[in-house]
Amino acid sequence: MKIDEFIVFEGRNIYSHKKCIKMYVDLEGYMDIPTKSIMGFNENLLKMIPVLSEHRCGIDEEHGFEKRLREGTYLAHVCEHIILAIQNMVGINVAYGKSREIEGDKYYIIYQYMYKNSAIEIGRLAVSLINSLINQSTYNLDDYMEKIKNVLKAEEIGPSTLSIITEAKKRKIPVMKIGEGSLFQLGYGKQSKIVEATISHNTSCIAVDIACDKLLTKEILYNQCLPVAEGGMVTNGLDVLIKAEKIGYPVVLKPRFGNQGKGVLINIKNEKEAIKAYGILSKNFKNIIIEKNISGRDYRVCVVDGKVVAASERIPPYVIGDGIRSIKELIDEVNKDIMRGEGHEKPLTKIKISDELKTYIMKKGYGLDTIVSKGKKIVLRENGNLSTGGKAVDCTDIICRENIEICERTAKTIGLDICGIDICCEDISKPITQAGAIIEVNAAPGIRMHHYPSEGNSRDVAGAIVDMMFKNVTKEIPIVSVTGTNGKTTTTRLIGYVLKKLGKNVGMTTTGGIYINDKCVYKGDTTGYYSAQTVLMNKEVDAVVLETARGGIIRKGLAYDSADVSVITNITEDHLGIDGIDTIEDLAYVKSLVAEAVKDDGYAVLNADDPVSITIIKRVKSKKIMFSKDKYNPILRKNIKCGGYGVYVHEGIMYVEDDKCIAPIVRVKDIKITLEGKLDYNIENAMAACSALVGLKIDYSIIKEGLMSFYGDEDFNPGRFNMYNVKGATVVLDYGHNIEGYKAVLKGAKNIDHNRLIGIIGVPGDRTDSSVEEVGKIAGENFDYIYIKEDRDRRGRKIGEIAKLLERGVIKSGFNHKKVSTILDERDALEKAIDDARPGDLIITFFEEYNPLVEIVKNKITDIENKNQSTIMV
Repeated sequence: MKIDEFIVFEGRNIYSHKKCIKMYVDLEGYMDIPTKSIMGFNENLLKMIPVLSEHRCGIDEEHGFEKRLREGTYLAHVCEHIILAIQNMVGINVAYGKSREIEGDKYYIIYQYMYKNSAIEIGRLAVSLINSLINQSTYNLDDYMEKIKNVLKAEEIGPSTLSIITEAKKRKIPVMKIGEGSLFQLGYGKQSKIVEATISHNTSCIAVDIACDKLLTKEILYNQCLPVAEGGMVTNGLDVLIKAEKIGYPVVLKPRFGNQGKGVLINIKNEKEAIKAYGILSKNFKNIIIEKNISGRDYRVCVVDGKVVAASERIPPYVIGDGIRSIKELIDEVNKDIMRGEGHEKPLTKIKISDELKTYIMKKGYGLDTIVSKGKKIVLRENGNLSTGGKAVDCTDIICRENIEICERTAKTIGLDICGIDICCEDISKPITQAGAIIEVNAAPGIRMHHYPSEGNSRDVAGAIVDMMFKNVTKEIPIVSVTGTNGKTTTTRLIGYVLKKLGKNVGMTTTGGIYINDKCVYKGDTTGYYSAQTVLMNKEVDAVVLETARGGIIRKGLAYDSADVSVITNITEDHLGIDGIDTIEDLAYVKSLVAEAVKDDGYAVLNADDPVSITIIKRVKSKKIMFSKDKYNPILRKNIKCGGYGVYVHEGIMYVEDDKCIAPIVRVKDIKITLEGKLDYNIENAMAACSALVGLKIDYSIIKEGLMSFYGDEDFNPGRFNMYNVKGATVVLDYGHNIEGYKAVLKGAKNIDHNRLIGIIGVPGDRTDSSVEEVGKIAGENFDYIYIKEDRDRRGRKIGEIAKLLERGVIKSGFNHKKVSTILDERDALEKAIDDARPGDLIITFFEEYNPLVEIVKNKITDIENKNQSTIMV
């Protein structure tokens, strides 16, 4: 068994609304061999991973997977279960997976994940384990598990960040990861906020710099009459002794710039200890501070947005003797606690055996090998930082009013919106001005001690942080996602245009490029995951309209969590036979993801005249808006009766109807892109756009104004039935690229006055042979003269292959072969068609590349104008 490829889905996808990985595998001859037929496979597998016997599997009964093994199951299915089991074993809570045959030995396995790199490594582990079981070779699972744990440790989100993400999702604020670190975007566009651990988008860089400088912090707080420990910088051993004498023993030595309690040596009682401590610190730190040792208990107070939200007492790490084991063995036992991790990934951190720890217990007369009498408590460090193995006890309810005010003044003085204030005093319920001091102020404070105290109540600091970040955000930015086979681009542009008229900075993705506030920032077919991300992460955008194509959905899923409105224009035959989408039902399933990913109070817009779109109604959980050219369409009437909206055309007027009222919107002839009602398909696109805008609660008068002022030319809707007059003939450029697209354009062309109808035809190479021939047949049934061309990007086809299929279809229609010319380059074909055109001809060009053809048309017009001008002058 071998792995061919991994595909990572970071959001909703066609397999699950959860994050998933698709792993392509080759069973290398084992497609028909069940595991029960492989010697020792099942027994050894369950012996190595006993938890697999607990999997219920698809039959959903106790020990279901084990039963499947006994009956005989196949390698891909086993691999799926191993991957889920290993993720569970390292603490990742996932449960979804499935395996499917592609062809022969080729399979794909879908499995849920939380951490991408770890999940990919676990996929590799599963395959290598299966191969070792087949080959009956030795497999050291423990070594592989250690490797997985190291990968997981490197990418696992810390508890502070995870708590903030969790609270954001509870508030239905979408979350996007930025890069490989712990940077996240909460929300979209202009309303989004960036957070990294407990550093928010508003956290002042200067305030962070101040907090990182313990000496400067002390000076600023002292200036504001806040209680701090007396002290200052020391530069050498003599300086330490002089200042210690002045301050009075005991004293503290610590780095000027440091965090997590690293290098802090406290309760230094005499000159000998002072010199020794300075010697230890000066090896690793350049700038060292000395200050008065404040006796008492260690407290951390968390301030968010100028208010105290939590307070904890930090308990230094300790062990309790049993009269048998040494201090080191007792530490090892404490570290076995599943609540303790190597870093910040769990509520508590393992106790680290460091020089500071050894020095501290040595001062107490102990060593790591000391066996401690039964019941005796040995404190291992002076400070209680969680990062060095300490515990936390919540004391938010007992901190006194005076101390709350001191902490809130401290946060404002330093300028931090989120901070942790370290206080040393005997009792936090009594004012520290009587006995105690502020020891440090911390930017980016860890909040796991408040969320997961060893004793007392959990405090929702993360929730307070999220509420602070979004307190001035009145609403989320609207998101509209548009998919379908035809009409996506026009519908997307029309929706974006109306939102822009409302004063919105619109971010839009289309087949023509990515647009930010009407400026194209990237040209190309940008209808997938990454282009959507570009818009969603742009800080100027306060409305998003996304053209969402089939290919992007299949390959990467959706970039957004859920839309306010989704639109499916129609679902017809296109791109079949690609990416495992072989039937119209498969295509409908893919497109339905867009309709499913809608907010609870949002709307899915569906075409009630399209039989395939109607089949996905049952998958839609949100409210629906149906549009139809028939007021009496039964699907539309039923939706209105059930409390939804209907948008329809009746007697030349577009209406919006719900169960309360019927509102006329606009005359169809006044909708510019319909050419006074001649372009039937643009009536449908206008209804789809109107429906989306109704779903966004846009005023009907604004919708009307937008429909009446959006033109079908290259400025408003480039590449979509753009018309040019060239020496008495009309040239139309359109992106029709499939059967339904051709039918729609030709139906519209028949409504436009013309003499001959000339076609420049071509289709992308990734269509089926039958579809290409059908396009040729449609062309032969409608055009008076045909030029056959090919796309530059042949999508795997040989030169001339598509042209021959098109010609075959044209001839099958009974078309006169003398009226067909094959000119493979579409630019040459257009030049020839224009040169041979007669006044009154209508030339329809189904293009691949829009801009070169526009240039040709405009150059022809310019040449004619110049000739006419020269004639007049003569």
